[in-house]
Amino acid sequence: MVPQWQKAIVTRIEQETPGTRRYWLELPETNRFEFKPGQFVTLDLPIHEKRNKRWRSYSIASMPDGSNVIELVIVYLDGGLGTDYIFSNVEVGSELMLRGPQGVFVLPEELPEDLFLICTGTGIAPFRSMVHYIKKHLIPHGNIYLIFGTRTQENLLYYNEMRELDNQMSNFHYMPILSREKWFGRTGYVHEVYGPLCDNKPNAHFMLCGWKDMVDEAKKCILDKGYDKKAIHLELYG
Repeated sequence: MVPQWQKAIVTRIEQETPGTRRYWLELPETNRFEFKPGQFVTLDLPIHEKRNKRWRSYSIASMPDGSNVIELVIVYLDGGLGTDYIFSNVEVGSELMLRGPQGVFVLPEELPEDLFLICTGTGIAPFRSMVHYIKKHLIPHGNIYLIFGTRTQENLLYYNEMRELDNQMSNFHYMPILSREKWFGRTGYVHEVYGPLCDNKPNAHFMLCGWKDMVDEAKKCILDKGYDKKAIHLELYG
């Protein structure tokens, strides 16, 4: 069943990186907003006469906590009608129309294998929700590799938070990599991180989220290493 549209009120906004903002939305018509980590919601924005051309979908960046408040992290896209409206017009107190949750980009029921969470940009949003959920509910798991690719240090979403989780969680490995800037960490692209980890072909499940070029290349690389396509779950942005 497709969820019904409901009102969402913006209660908080934070600038996370120069081009990215975090938005907290309260759903006053719902006491508890139930969703699975990795799912998304759709906003109906007043940017076009045709309704389906007004819809923009965003992964939920927060984990289910029993409340009616969720967090979205949204990057500004040059020429994007949706993000132009959000960044220019949406402020604390704004009312939006929201539908969700939807989507099947969710965790496997069990996590005995290595889990590779490979993302670029705001593709980290569903993985942030998943990792916090695993930690809070003490879900047994093998190695979890969160491999996050972006251009520069100032674009590292949730950097301090992910480093803290790395220190707190056993077998959780936060592995950011920058493509346009040298720093004390890894430089290059996400494929240079997960590739060597998969050379001996450990039992693994792969979740890919981000721009199409990265997802397509990662899928090909993983298949070339001999993994079955059933081991790959993906979500495209843009």
